[in-house]
Amino acid sequence: MSPEAGQAPPVGPTELAAVPPVLVVGTSSIHVRRFVAGLCEAGQRVVLVTSTTEPLVQHEGLLAQEAVDFSVTSLLTPSRIRALVRRWQPAVVHVHQANSVAWHTARALRGTGVPMVLTLWGSDVLTLPGRGVLQRAMVRHALRASAAWTADARTVLDAARRLAGPGQGPPEALAQWIPIGIDEPTPEQATVLASVVREKRLLSCRLHKPLYRIDAILRAFAEVVADRPGWVLEVAAAGEQTDALKRLADELGLGARVAFSGMLDAPTLARAYRRSAVFVSVPESDGTSVSLLEAMGAGCLPVLSDLPANREWVREGDNGLLVADPAALGEALRRAMAWCDSGAWAREGAPANAKLVAERATLRANVQQFLALHDRVRVPHGPHGRARP
Repeated sequence: MSPEAGQAPPVGPTELAAVPPVLVVGTSSIHVRRFVAGLCEAGQRVVLVTSTTEPLVQHEGLLAQEAVDFSVTSLLTPSRIRALVRRWQPAVVHVHQANSVAWHTARALRGTGVPMVLTLWGSDVLTLPGRGVLQRAMVRHALRASAAWTADARTVLDAARRLAGPGQGPPEALAQWIPIGIDEPTPEQATVLASVVREKRLLSCRLHKPLYRIDAILRAFAEVVADRPGWVLEVAAAGEQTDALKRLADELGLGARVAFSGMLDAPTLARAYRRSAVFVSVPESDGTSVSLLEAMGAGCLPVLSDLPANREWVREGDNGLLVADPAALGEALRRAMAWCDSGAWAREGAPANAKLVAERATLRANVQQFLALHDRVRVPHGPHGRARP
């Protein structure tokens, strides 16, 4: 079968062996796992340095996975990372988060000549520096030591530039907006999802923590539920506030109009997006959340906090709704449900958002941008004297 248009042909074992590795450093999160898997699928060999011995990715392109302690007090971590750099001689080291992970790695790379690409997650530059002088110095050191930055929101790159200081950090051309992106369904998964019927359902699937203000969603839904018969709210995920949120739903008299579905695996969550007409997410601060991209790709009408990162994807009243004040969320939900009930969203908004996500927010497409960035900063012939083909 020939490769799809715009997709690189598969890389065989011989070609794979000739590609200098990238050393990826990051915690054992789903985002790091997906990033590593995406690189490997694109034909890039990877050595992973993470916080667990449990295998994160199964692929022939993953040469090794090493566990280290990323805590600030771990004195041996830089020397361990440096030893791995000497052993594997990577062309590039790609680090996730400008916290202690990047701080340890930057010190490990000092004097090696191996460039560090740093992917910012948002909270690392937006909130961590405000916790104290030492945290601010740690983040600034990592930013200044990087050859390139990436982030999934331009506001995060702007914050990083201010924190790094004038004349510090990579040039503007190497500070790039690249979302990690979402996974595309396989043909088999797409067939199954196509049979899912859209319902009068709102979906919240962010964690049950104060940051995400799930309580505001419950209160807003309680304001409008009587005016919209047939509509229900699904509250997926879990967290420290789950029990309190369930009690609040009872106090608000929502009864069967709200369902707490817990943590959902990927197939079940994909089905939840397809069933739901509206996706609601109103955190106090955020970068570009994967859940937003998945919901938009599935055709949900997004109702979101009016945050800079969200404005990069949603234009108020055009392809979603933005809410500056939680007190106005009830009215926004009423508008969203009316928009869906009219059929106008399904005809115009849903297809437009699906197209936007397909063009700008899939893992397969965006991995190529990361690889192009690696090529721009990498050691010209690698520490081992071989050029990447």
